[in-house]
Amino acid sequence: MTKNVLFIMCDQLRWDYLSCAGHPGLETPHIDALAKRGVRFDRAYVQSPICGPSRMSFYTGRYVSSHGSTWNSIPLKVGEMTLGDHLRPLGVRTALCGKTHMAADAEGMKRLGLAPDSTIGALVAECGFEPYERDDGLHPSTSYGKRNKNYDDFMKERGWEDENPWDSVANSGEDQDGNILSGWFLDNSDLKARAADEESETPYITRRAMDFIEEAGDTPWCLHLSYIKPHWPYIVPAPYHDMYPPETHSPVLRHDGEKDDPHPVFGAFMEERVSKAFTNQTTRTKVIGAYMGLIKQIDDQMGELMAFLDAKGLRDDTLIVFTSDHGDYLGDHWLGEKELFHDPSARIPLIVMDPSPEADATRGTVSNALVEAIDVAPTILDYFGGQEVPHIIEGKSLRPLMHGKQEALRDFVVSEYDYSMRQVRRRLGVSVADAKLTMLFDGRWKYVFAEGFRPMLFDLETDPNEFHDLGGDPAYAAECDRLQALFFQWTRRISQRTTMSDAEIERRGADLNEARAGIIIGFPTEADLEAALEADKKPPS
Repeated sequence: MTKNVLFIMCDQLRWDYLSCAGHPGLETPHIDALAKRGVRFDRAYVQSPICGPSRMSFYTGRYVSSHGSTWNSIPLKVGEMTLGDHLRPLGVRTALCGKTHMAADAEGMKRLGLAPDSTIGALVAECGFEPYERDDGLHPSTSYGKRNKNYDDFMKERGWEDENPWDSVANSGEDQDGNILSGWFLDNSDLKARAADEESETPYITRRAMDFIEEAGDTPWCLHLSYIKPHWPYIVPAPYHDMYPPETHSPVLRHDGEKDDPHPVFGAFMEERVSKAFTNQTTRTKVIGAYMGLIKQIDDQMGELMAFLDAKGLRDDTLIVFTSDHGDYLGDHWLGEKELFHDPSARIPLIVMDPSPEADATRGTVSNALVEAIDVAPTILDYFGGQEVPHIIEGKSLRPLMHGKQEALRDFVVSEYDYSMRQVRRRLGVSVADAKLTMLFDGRWKYVFAEGFRPMLFDLETDPNEFHDLGGDPAYAAECDRLQALFFQWTRRISQRTTMSDAEIERRGADLNEARAGIIIGFPTEADLEAALEADKKPPS
């Protein structure tokens, strides 16, 4: 039997925008079917609520403050081990179809003499994945995204001669007079994209994933299928563009009291342009309809992909992970985008289907264990029979939970955010070094340490919508102190000693190892040394 892994990630998909998670107006039968065959982890959190650092944590199994890629376009250090680095020695072909948001450490590669176009250089520059087809999406007229020539060629074959069909076709619509209207503008979200369904990004990259699986044959593989959507631009082709009228939308989660003397950082994020845009109900309604349509398109493609795996006889040998890199506020809490730690932003969908017979007892169940994005990498490594490397990977395999051998992995989850790049920092007058937020959630209390400010605190037992920040209330000072102590405990972990395991240190640290190596400090005479070595040979009584 050849083992394989299909690691599926959506971009900016909220945890609660699936019918299996309780969305009232959106049916996602194919994703739901995957949940029925595996375990849906209901309390999964990202290590950072923004694309780049979140993905680097997924790919390394390490917290953001460990790997150091704290915001989009901040490179992942050239020495950081990624999923591919752990899997390739096991004979597993580890490849990418879609997005990584990886920024290569060009300076580090240059210093080490790694050419970007060399085999090793390409892997280092792509988070350890073989770039079968990288497609981060292309931002118009900027260097932010990487141009996908394969997609351009595909669209030309379809008759589109546009210079950038990703922008002007897949992510634009038309008015009644045929004028092209960009999907980047939120009020165009209710238009149907100019591209046909099969021409848009989600079906295209699904087909490319199928191409990879066909090509891989009997070689064990781990494929990271990473969709660009439902991340903005919020625009979707027919028939998805008008499937979801306002009566199917979830009500907005916000409270007028949140605007009364808010935490300074929270208040500053409310002033962001995108946050203000989502306070307009007309705009928000258009975006929500498109967002739901984009998710429905993904679900339909999941149906195509699962049918393909069945036809190839691969379903029983393939571990499948379905998740997202973070959520989307969509106007909740008076915010747009992501970046802070309310559940719409930091909580993610996570479904894992382990085909092993040991997982049969938990199929179709929902786990309330606190899990983190960094748990995905060790779960995949575990499935392929790799050894645990806790001195490198800080996450924990989910398979013991799925095999009914364990009920919990940890007492709290942690997420970090560096807002130094944002205008919020400048408005608050905070230095680059101090623009840090860290969230700790223990299953009831969500605590946010904000450098230079009071903490934020939410009691999700009595306030599940996180409307009431208790961090400034003296009545909850003891709770803040308790959680701060946990946070301080977490910050004292050893995370940078990745070149030697605890077991190796234990082996080397035996009492007389130094003496055997010729370092004999501490012995008054040679006779004392010989006596100690002789005594060490005797078994303990």
